[in-house]
Amino acid sequence: MDEPIDAAVAAHVERALADYLAVRHAGMADQAPSFGSAVASLADFVLGGGKRLRPTFAWWGWRGAGGAGTGVEAEAVLRAVSALELIQACALVHDDLMDASAVRRGKPTVHVEFAARHRERGWAGAPERFGAAAAILLGDLALAWADDMFTGAGLPAHRQVAALPPWQAMRAEMLAGQYLDVLTQATGDESGEAALSVARMKTAAYTVERPLHLGAALAGAPEHVVAGLRAFGTDIGVAFQLRDDLLGMFGDTEVTGKPAGDDLREGKRTLLMSAGLRRAVAAGRDADAEAMRAALGDDALDADGVERVRGLLLDVGAVTEVETRMAELTETALTALEAVELADPAGRVLRELAVTATRRTS
Repeated sequence: MDEPIDAAVAAHVERALADYLAVRHAGMADQAPSFGSAVASLADFVLGGGKRLRPTFAWWGWRGAGGAGTGVEAEAVLRAVSALELIQACALVHDDLMDASAVRRGKPTVHVEFAARHRERGWAGAPERFGAAAAILLGDLALAWADDMFTGAGLPAHRQVAALPPWQAMRAEMLAGQYLDVLTQATGDESGEAALSVARMKTAAYTVERPLHLGAALAGAPEHVVAGLRAFGTDIGVAFQLRDDLLGMFGDTEVTGKPAGDDLREGKRTLLMSAGLRRAVAAGRDADAEAMRAALGDDALDADGVERVRGLLLDVGAVTEVETRMAELTETALTALEAVELADPAGRVLRELAVTATRRTS
């Protein structure tokens, strides 16, 4: 591809991922043909959609801290940051399994796909158990290959060493966030503090904050630049998750690729639901609060039930509260960004990405 990386980061990431997965798939298909077909499904999942936001933020962290936009080293950095999409694949495959989600990007989730494969071929045992096992293993494979792709990207040794702390922290934070998510569902914690903790660890850290940190570390950025980018990334990352929560409740299924109300059926204690419950109780609307609680985690909730909760969240002002919080987070993020000296055009691009991430419709 002749187009400069800056002009089409997502397309270059797509190319890097396709090249890497083709090589790894070929190797596994030769070694274990039956597993090769499973790896093909993982490759299709990785390449079948996604905004490539994580490597894009990492690339602009690199460029903003003075990293080159072209040349051998830039190509190595591109390959390294593209590995973030494999961490994302691990998170999504496992998240869908833990949440018993049936659809992702308009297609069956991995565990559902493999359960169907088992059922269609009349294999022994329970199809759902086979599907779960396949999803666990393919998610683990994606995480392992993320490390392989990152360490094998061809980075100079000093740059790889500098980037290891954010890379290692990001992986652990992503898993911690997943655990906090299932923990709040299990304990029924309705507090806004718990919801924000999940948003920070599960989404903000590995979606925006650590990718920016990673890119800046690769470029050898001084600590004050790293701190400024991380402050920007944390607030934009939380706002990104809050937008995701709103889309999970009110989004167009044709656009988001997931059934509206799935977060509700899965029992997600989002900030949106926390605000709705708190506001209903404060207004003396105990029956409405109980109706929302009853809907949380009800996997048989029908469209009318989802619509009722939507109406309550709008009526008590929870949606307005979350929209206001997103606007505040975006403002503080942009203020932090303005305080950081970045190489052109990174500052402008990051401002545009902040708007894209928090105002998206899918």
